[in-house]
Amino acid sequence: MYKEGSYYLDLFQVTRQGLEELVRAGIKDGGSYSDLFFENTTYHELLLRDGIVSSGGFHVDHGVGIRVLKGDRTGYAYSESTDMKAMAGAVKAASMIAAGQGGGDTATIYPDRERSVGSGDASHLRNCQMPVQQKADRYPMVKDWRDAEAKTLVPFMERLQRTISAKDPRVHKVIISLSDQVSDILMFNSLGELTFDTRPMGTVAASIVFTQDDRIENKTVSRSFRTGVEMLTDSLLEEMASEAVKGVDERFAAKRPKGGKMPVVMGAGASGILLHEAMGHAFEADFNKKGQSIFSGRIGERVCREAISIVDDGTIPGNRGAVNYDDEGVPGQKTFMVRDGILESYLHDRISAAHFGVTPTGNGRRESFRYAPIPRMRATYMLGGNSTKEDIIASVKKGIYVDQFSNGQVQIGEGDFTFFVKSGFLIENGRLTMPVKDINIIGNGPQALADIVAVGNDPKVDDGAWTCGKGQSCPVSCGIPTVLVDSLTVGGE
Repeated sequence: MYKEGSYYLDLFQVTRQGLEELVRAGIKDGGSYSDLFFENTTYHELLLRDGIVSSGGFHVDHGVGIRVLKGDRTGYAYSESTDMKAMAGAVKAASMIAAGQGGGDTATIYPDRERSVGSGDASHLRNCQMPVQQKADRYPMVKDWRDAEAKTLVPFMERLQRTISAKDPRVHKVIISLSDQVSDILMFNSLGELTFDTRPMGTVAASIVFTQDDRIENKTVSRSFRTGVEMLTDSLLEEMASEAVKGVDERFAAKRPKGGKMPVVMGAGASGILLHEAMGHAFEADFNKKGQSIFSGRIGERVCREAISIVDDGTIPGNRGAVNYDDEGVPGQKTFMVRDGILESYLHDRISAAHFGVTPTGNGRRESFRYAPIPRMRATYMLGGNSTKEDIIASVKKGIYVDQFSNGQVQIGEGDFTFFVKSGFLIENGRLTMPVKDINIIGNGPQALADIVAVGNDPKVDDGAWTCGKGQSCPVSCGIPTVLVDSLTVGGE
C-alpha cells in the first residue's frame, strides 16, 4: 500500500534536500552511483500451544542502508539511526570502502552517464531512470496489523486449533503460530529517483502431531500473504484445517519403496520448491555474471522442451513474493526466464543489469537495511501445459508421484540437487498405488528441466510461508503444474 510521500519523510525525519546531500556526499570522491534504503518494520508474534498463548513478541527495526559504487567496487554501510550526523558517518564509511578499503565484486551502474544529483542537466539520464512513483498497489491493507491487539487475534488461532482437532481423532497436539510485519520503505538514489511503499505480511502456521497405536506422524500447514488482518477469514481457517488432516491415512500406511532411476511425477503447487531451488537460483544474474551457473552465456539458447515456460513474478496481488518496487526502487514486474523452451532472461538487480547491458527486472532484494541488495527470486513458477494430471500419471508404467518436498540441498554451479520427499505414491501401470515415504529425489536441475516430457494444465502457486536463504533471507513463493520428469534417481531400499 502507499501513503503520502510526506508520511515517509516525516517517519524517518528527512527532507528531499537532506536525501540529496547524502547521495551527493557518497559520489563526491568519484563514485558512480549511490542509494539510500530506509526501513521501519514492526513485528508481532503469537504462539498458541495446548490451547494457551505460551509466548508472544513485539519489536521494531528502524534504520537506513547506504550503498556507494565506484568502478567495480561496492561500499555498503548502515545506521540504526536516521539522524543526519549518523547517516553522514555511514555515507563516509560506504564511500571509503568503495574507494578501496574493502568492497565487493560488482559492476558500475550506468558508467557512461553523469551523476544526476548535483551534476547539472540530467536530461540524458531519462532513458535509464525508473518512474518516480507508480500507481500499482499489489498489497493494499484494509486492516493494519499495527492497530490489531492480541486479544482480537487469539480467537482465530483458538478456532483453528479446535477445528483441526475435531477433524481427526488421531490429532494429539496442535501448535498455532501467527506472525505479522509491516514495513515502511523509502528509497532514494543519485539518479534522483524517490520511491516509497508500505509492505504488510501476515503468516499463519499450524504444526500437528498425529498418533496411531505407537506411531507418530507430523505435518505443518502454513499460509502467508501480503495483506492486513482481513486475511483471517473463516474460509482461510477451513482451508488450513482441511489441508492439515488431508493424507494422514496415507502417511501412516506409507512404506519405503525400492530405489533406482525412474520417471517422477511432481504434483502441482508445493513441488515448485524444486523448481525454485534446483533451477531458479541458476537463473539469478550474479551467478551467471561470475560464470558459476550452468546457464552462464546461454541467453537465447534452448534449455528445455517448447512446452515449458518459467516465470519469476513480482506482480501477483497479495502474494508473499509480490513487490510494488524491489529493494532498489525498480518497479515490480513479471519476468520470463524461459519462454517456450528458450532461455530469455536472467533475474537482475541494477548492478547485473548494467553488466549485461539490459534493463533491471526488479529482482534486487535484501533481508533488511543491514544488507546490500542482490538478485533474488520473488514468485517463481512454471506456466501450465496441455496435459491433464490423470493422463500424465496414466502414461507412467513404473515410477513415483511426489507432491511435497523438504530439506533440499542444491549446488548452484553444477545444478546437482537432493530433496527429501515428505509424501508421495508409487505409480504402477498408470495408477497411484502404495503410499511412499523416507525417500530422496536426486538429480541435476538443468538436466531435470531438459527431461520434463509432459506439463499439466493445472498450474498452482503455493501460498505457504516459503523463505529463501542466500546469505540473507527473503520471502518468496513457488509453484508448478503437474509435470513428468522422464528420469530421476529415487533413493529407496
